[in-house]
Amino acid sequence: MVEYLTEVYAVSERRGCRVLALSRSTHRSRPSQARCRELTEEISRLSYRYPRFGYRKIHTLLVNAGYRVSRETVRLIRKREGLQVRKKQKKKRLLGQSTTVLQRALYPNHVWSYDFVFDQTTDGRTLKHLTVVDEFTHEGLMIHLNRSLTSSDVINCLEYLFDLYGVPECIKSDNGPEFVATRVQQWLKERHVKVRYIDPGSPWQNGHNESFNSVFRDGCLDRWSFYSVTEARRVVEQWLIEYNEIRPHGAINMMTPRAFAALHRQPVAKAA
Repeated sequence: MVEYLTEVYAVSERRGCRVLALSRSTHRSRPSQARCRELTEEISRLSYRYPRFGYRKIHTLLVNAGYRVSRETVRLIRKREGLQVRKKQKKKRLLGQSTTVLQRALYPNHVWSYDFVFDQTTDGRTLKHLTVVDEFTHEGLMIHLNRSLTSSDVINCLEYLFDLYGVPECIKSDNGPEFVATRVQQWLKERHVKVRYIDPGSPWQNGHNESFNSVFRDGCLDRWSFYSVTEARRVVEQWLIEYNEIRPHGAINMMTPRAFAALHRQPVAKAA
C-alpha cells in the first residue's frame, strides 16, 4: 500500500507511512524467503495433523515451539494455503474387513445374510428388527426385535442360530455399526465364519436379505399397527411361520422355504 501511494500519488515514503500509520522500519523489513518457507511448511504440517484446530491454536503451538510470529500472520498464511477449518466435514464411516469375496450360495448354511428393518409402535417409539436369511434355502431363520439392538444382541442371536442350524461358512451384511463392531468380527473369527461386507451404497449385493425385508414389510409391518413390543413379537413370529411354511417361493419352484430346506439340510449333530 505504501508503494502504491508513492508510485501513483508521487508522495514520499515518510508521507505514505504516516498516512497508513505504518512504521518505516516495518515497511523496509524484508523477511528471508527461507524463514517464510519454513514457517509455511510448519503451519501446513500442524494444520494437517490437527485439522480441527483454528489459527489461534496453531499460533499457540508455533509460539510454544519457539517461533516468533504474530497470530494474524498465521491466519493469513492458512488462508493463502487453503488450510482453514471447514465448518462442514464429511464423516467417515467405519467399514468392516471382509474375509471372503461375494459368492452365490450352493448349499444350506453356505451363505447367510442379515440386516435391520425399522418400524415403530403407535406411540412413535422405534422397533428394530434383526432379520437373518439362509440364501440357499431362502428360509427366514430369525426375526428378533426390540426397541434397540446392539452388537451383543447380534452375537446372542447368531449363537442361538448356530446351535440350531449349524455354523455357516459365510455371513453377509452391510456396514452397520452393530455388524462391523470389533467384538462381532472377533467372535465370528473365533468360530471360523467368513464375513463379507457389501460395498457402501450397494444394497443389491445383499439382494436375498433385501428381498426378504421387502416381503416382510409389505406382508407384515405395513399391515399391522403395534401397541407394544410384546404384541409386535407375537405378530412377527406368526408371520415368519407363514413365510417359511405356507408362502410359496418363486425362486425354488413354488415350494415353501421350509420344505425346500428339508430336502437339502442335514440334521445338526447334537453333542452328547
